[in-house]
Amino acid sequence: MKLFFTKRDLKLKKRRLIIMISCLAVLIIGYIIIAWPRKVEPEAPTVIVEPAIKGDVEIYGEYVGRIRAQQFVEVHARVEGYLESMLFAEGTYVTKNQVLFVINQDQYRAKADKARAQLKKDEAQALKAKRDLERIRPLYAQNAASQLDLDNAQAAYETAEASVAMSQADLDQAELELGYTVVRSPLSGHISERNVDLGTLVGPNGKSLLATVVKSDTVLVDFSMTALDYLKSKERNVQLGQQDSSRSWQPNITITLADNTVYPYKGYVDFAEPQVDPQTGTFSVRAEMPNPDRTLLPGQFTQVKCLLDVREGAVAVPQKAITIEKGGAYIFVMRRDSIVERRFVEVGPEFGNNTVIERGLIAGENVVTEGFHKLTPGMKVRPQASVPEKAGNKQ
Repeated sequence: MKLFFTKRDLKLKKRRLIIMISCLAVLIIGYIIIAWPRKVEPEAPTVIVEPAIKGDVEIYGEYVGRIRAQQFVEVHARVEGYLESMLFAEGTYVTKNQVLFVINQDQYRAKADKARAQLKKDEAQALKAKRDLERIRPLYAQNAASQLDLDNAQAAYETAEASVAMSQADLDQAELELGYTVVRSPLSGHISERNVDLGTLVGPNGKSLLATVVKSDTVLVDFSMTALDYLKSKERNVQLGQQDSSRSWQPNITITLADNTVYPYKGYVDFAEPQVDPQTGTFSVRAEMPNPDRTLLPGQFTQVKCLLDVREGAVAVPQKAITIEKGGAYIFVMRRDSIVERRFVEVGPEFGNNTVIERGLIAGENVVTEGFHKLTPGMKVRPQASVPEKAGNKQ
């Protein structure tokens, strides 16, 4: 064993040490490179996209309405007397001019007979006065009668004629009152229960209201719209309550009954109040609705859905695709390269589960409807088409 090394040996050992250190460094660096965790590229998020649709959109407003009979007429006794008979079944359908009640006719028949007799008496007196005048005239022409005789005969004849006219008017009045003792239905419709019993004194000094007749095969639906609705209709050139032949549609309503079923017939708006109620800020609107089966009863409340406008060629997207914040409303639109961009749009009216886009979107562009909360502009996504609900899954 050498105790002393030569310079050559020291150089050789130094070189070996450097080689060993270099190899060890290479091994350590290689291990670090192999063991160092690699940066994983983030996976593109999966989103649901739907194309923006274009078509005619019907814009509706929803209100609370009240059913009203088209005609509601009270049947009153026009002459005084005791009620003798009732000739209808309460709650049934009656026709126009059908006899409903009969009031005791004795006094009115006697009055008519008296007036008729008086008329005959006056007619006889008028006939005599006429003959007297015809006799006086030739005598006056022959100077066999004075001017006074002629004037008296003429006055007597005219007085008699006036008495005839007066008696005729009295007879007409008496017969009219006699006719009022038979109370008839003023229109066809369903009649209420009677308001008086047989034997009751009815008429001017007694109970006057006998019953009511309701014409309900066509009903009126009253509801109130806001002044804002009026201004919007003006902007769309829609005159509520007026028919416009230049449009392919007219303002109409559908109603929902108390059991949440939709009434099968539609009504058409035929009147709008020309002024706004200052206390409520609304104005009244009326629609006429057919009611052939008497499903709708006057006085009941109902939900009214009124067609206010039809937007032709409107672009629409699902409401859930729209995000509204302080800066406005925006949606995420996917380009052809699957990159999404945030686009601010101008939204219009809502219909169903969709919203009309007034400006900022073209029909056919793909809009992100689900999963947009995790997106940022410029991000690449994995699009999936939405799956339509099955009919059996709808509530």
